[in-house]
Amino acid sequence: MKRVRTTVAVLVLLAAAGPGAAQVTNDPEVRFNMGLTHLREGRIDMALEDLRHATKGDPKNPYFQKGYGQALAAKGDFNEAIKAFRKALELNPYYVDVRNDLGVALLAAGQREEGRRELMNAFNDPTNPTPERTAYNLGWSLFEEKRYAEALTWYQTSLARSRDEVGPFIAIADTLTAMGRGNEAIGQLEAALKIAPESSLVAVELGSAYYRAGRFAEARKHLEEAARSDPGGTPGRRAAELLQKFPQ
Repeated sequence: MKRVRTTVAVLVLLAAAGPGAAQVTNDPEVRFNMGLTHLREGRIDMALEDLRHATKGDPKNPYFQKGYGQALAAKGDFNEAIKAFRKALELNPYYVDVRNDLGVALLAAGQREEGRRELMNAFNDPTNPTPERTAYNLGWSLFEEKRYAEALTWYQTSLARSRDEVGPFIAIADTLTAMGRGNEAIGQLEAALKIAPESSLVAVELGSAYYRAGRFAEARKHLEEAARSDPGGTPGRRAAELLQKFPQ
């Protein structure tokens, strides 16, 4: 009986696909959109396949090249990602947002000064649609090199350009903590909590900061909240691990 049901299910799927399914699936625009969906939802290999197909079907589309580069970067193939991003810029030199991706890929590939130059070119371009993202990436590149004062300036610039995002608050807090300014870091995270009171990420970051400051009751409150609201996610698991360290 199970074998019959399986066969019927397969036949139903094939009938639903229809004779024109292969033609639709091979359309570069369709494959591009499918690839972006897979990329957003973390199916990197499927995203690569669709976006590679899109670029082959329409090799002169800079948007396809950018998407393909992002999938390659997500896979960790930064050298090939760099080629795709450069191809996108070759096709459209005014596609400034690609410079953000190119800069980050160059940084990840170890070409740090060249990567920062790309990011600076993007930040200084008045048509850059996401200067807050560019500033954040510049801050991240400097933070990795422990150039904390410079990183802090760029993270603050990112925050000034987009105050409704919690990422810059957390980055500023991390930088202040690295500089030995823990109380100021707590202030940044408390501000982030006001913007995103239900964020498990902010809750675990603030709980961790309170823990380092010896404010254990406040730390426990936020860590328990993070563990409860996101038990299967990275913030929830990290909160649970930290709670294990509390004195019984």
